[in-house]
Amino acid sequence: MADENKEPQSVRPPEPERKDAVSGTPPPEAIPPAGVLADADAEKAAMVEQAKTRVAAVKESLGPPATPGAPKPPVKKKEEGPKPVDASDNPLVKELKEQFQQAIGEATEFIGQLSITIAANKVVEICDYLKQHPRTPFNYLSDLTCVHYPQRTEAPFDVVYNLYSIPANERVRLKAATKGQGVESVTRVWPAANWLEREVFDLFGVHFHNHPDLRRILLPDDWEGHPLRKDYALEFVENEWTAKHLPEMTDVQREQLAQRRAYGLEILSVPEERMMREILQRGKEVMPKDK
Repeated sequence: MADENKEPQSVRPPEPERKDAVSGTPPPEAIPPAGVLADADAEKAAMVEQAKTRVAAVKESLGPPATPGAPKPPVKKKEEGPKPVDASDNPLVKELKEQFQQAIGEATEFIGQLSITIAANKVVEICDYLKQHPRTPFNYLSDLTCVHYPQRTEAPFDVVYNLYSIPANERVRLKAATKGQGVESVTRVWPAANWLEREVFDLFGVHFHNHPDLRRILLPDDWEGHPLRKDYALEFVENEWTAKHLPEMTDVQREQLAQRRAYGLEILSVPEERMMREILQRGKEVMPKDK
């Protein structure tokens, strides 16, 4: 038989698997010699070189760097507003000083408004003189108010008179510093000062001597304190008037009221307080916020 005469072919045993393939480590022959980059590193280096070339081309196309411009001017400070200026040379001030000497104090002018400080014991005389002035008769008392300066202990109140001359269309402001004992009433000079002086007495506690009917005008007669003083408490004040006129509340209602006030909630939310609000409003339309 033909197959029997052939020499038997030698069977080559299979090569054992390399442990390096299992562990992922490349064989020694796959590692490039020193100084030669691997394929991935070579590709990365080529990309970096291309990027550098593009950046250099863009810089070259832009030309040389521009020279820095002039520095920006500093920011202009906001201009200060107008300030009071000395008005001792005002003709009216000179005339008053000649007439009343030391009773006329500092005089300033602010935005065309003349203010003159006068002595408290000469208020009526100076006001009457200005009302009868031949050139600028200040025949209209446009306002009478007060300012409280607690730090000025010797005379903490300034009674302010804003006068207007209807024929001459001129204005002047008089300021008289005083303590709580007050000043003389100017109701005989301007009858309109009646209610204005009562308002100052009510809210500041300044007395006006020889006033025809000096009593409170906004607050009850038995109210304690003067609310427009700087040292008057801003929060709710328990005094004899509230204890006398507000309805009695139980301990639970008082505790609830104290909690609501501590949290800044609506004060008038107890039925008795709502009743007092309705009495004081006397049928007036309730604001939406109060409903």
